[in-house]
Amino acid sequence: MQVEYINPFIRSMTNTFDTMLGCQIKRGSLVLVQDFKGSYDVCGVIGLSGRAQGVVVVNLSQSVAIQAAAAMLMMEPSEFDGLNDDVVDAVGEIANMVAGAAKAELEEFELSISLPNVVVGSPPDIRFPSEVHAIAIPFECPWGPMSLKVGFAPVGVLA
Repeated sequence: MQVEYINPFIRSMTNTFDTMLGCQIKRGSLVLVQDFKGSYDVCGVIGLSGRAQGVVVVNLSQSVAIQAAAAMLMMEPSEFDGLNDDVVDAVGEIANMVAGAAKAELEEFELSISLPNVVVGSPPDIRFPSEVHAIAIPFECPWGPMSLKVGFAPVGVLA
């Protein structure tokens, strides 16, 4: 995966947390997914198709997922009973916002994004297309750890 393709996703993740959730996040170093050891409780998964194909996975620890849902729904985190339906829905919406904003920056690929799927459980086993070399980007925020995983390649590059 070419690094210039990952930048729209990183910007989108940072902007989503900053503007939509009021939470500043700090990016770590890029890592190939197979070398990434992060373990998270909930993942929002979005498929990408068009003149490129791929997958975007927003991985959140339970604390980040609950805090993010509370911020989106203007509630207190203590009002949530673990990873309930509201939290799961919020994670899906966050993944949708991250993928949608990145899609807007990658117009040349005429991308469509799938509806979000949310996987709960640690560690989730999210697989990428075998032809795509996915990259993981860890993030830290006051709410806890999270990461973004992106596997993305133009269709002509795929074998």
